[in-house]
Amino acid sequence: MRRKIAILGATGSIGTSTLDLVERSPERFEVVAVTAATNVEALAEIARRTNARLAVIADESRSQELAELLVGTGCRAAAGKEALLDAAGGEADLVIAAIVGCAGLPPVMCAVETGKTVALANKEALVTAGALMMDAAIAHGATLLPVDSEHNAIFQCLAGSRAEDVSKLILTASGGPFRTASIDEINAATPAEAVAHPNWSMGAKISVDSATMMNKGLELIEAHYLFGLPSERIDILVHPQSVIHSMVEYVDGSVLAQLGSPDMRIPISYALAWPERLETPAERLDLAAIARLDFEAPDLTRFPALRLARGALIEGGAAPNVLNAANEIAVASFLEGRIRFTEIADIVREALESSNFSAPRSIDEVMEIDRATRQRVAASMKASCH
Repeated sequence: MRRKIAILGATGSIGTSTLDLVERSPERFEVVAVTAATNVEALAEIARRTNARLAVIADESRSQELAELLVGTGCRAAAGKEALLDAAGGEADLVIAAIVGCAGLPPVMCAVETGKTVALANKEALVTAGALMMDAAIAHGATLLPVDSEHNAIFQCLAGSRAEDVSKLILTASGGPFRTASIDEINAATPAEAVAHPNWSMGAKISVDSATMMNKGLELIEAHYLFGLPSERIDILVHPQSVIHSMVEYVDGSVLAQLGSPDMRIPISYALAWPERLETPAERLDLAAIARLDFEAPDLTRFPALRLARGALIEGGAAPNVLNAANEIAVASFLEGRIRFTEIADIVREALESSNFSAPRSIDEVMEIDRATRQRVAASMKASCH
């Protein structure tokens, strides 16, 4: 039987890579639902191409437009938050969770609470609601498969291992476009420079997170929840070639690494076919041509976001929620040209220092902390401009 798939965030980079793989193996996969934030034309084209039975646009103002584009296809058009939950909790066996930001949390939790297998590319869901999500996965028999290349690499390196045999996890980081830049160059960085990642093709927000290395900080928190290790047993190592995607050190001193070309179709394919593997068109790794692999410790002075993220993980409670929400507001402001690149971390630090939220006990509380933090950060930024 073909595996039924729902792709949440079908028009983004993870969604399009997933579609490329799925459409190469129609005998193995059936797309039943697709969603997008605002890109109605692309969503309708995907729905037509895959014969999906449900297409959901998050922006309710585009509902009628989507319906008109899907006339005669047999695909049901829907819009809004409730429709996203329908896509996540419907007939799919496997849900690809690729909605960027905290907006992806409710549909991810819906998929978990209906016992789905969830291929998780939305790191913010675990960052903001990690304990709640892991508890829900156990309670409802859901399976979480990491799609981020780093966590997918660790997942592969852990295959068949006992938890007590693991010494530590090592997340690798490319270092982003400013790895060798001076403090002055980083301070003057433009949005165009920040999104120009040297190895990976990603969306603007994730690319900026990579440039600040906040992306790695969020992955640190995500790894803690996915694999159950404390902060002091999760290391970060800069590896500019992006060939080793992460490593696991065992108690006997062995270190297992997962290597591959920097192509997101590799970790996505592992999640799609797990526990089997799926052939991909990704470029094969030629270590002789690469010739060398370099490593260095991250510079916490030039990239303070890493220190902020680790501090939030150690503090626990609502700190990761505040970190994520403040970062999303700050990154959006930077991309709009309203703040300098180095102010992103400053804004996140101020939000963490002024936060007094209790640990969230429900998804509604997670979303309320997110909303209140965004409102507070936006107000503070507005006040500082006057």
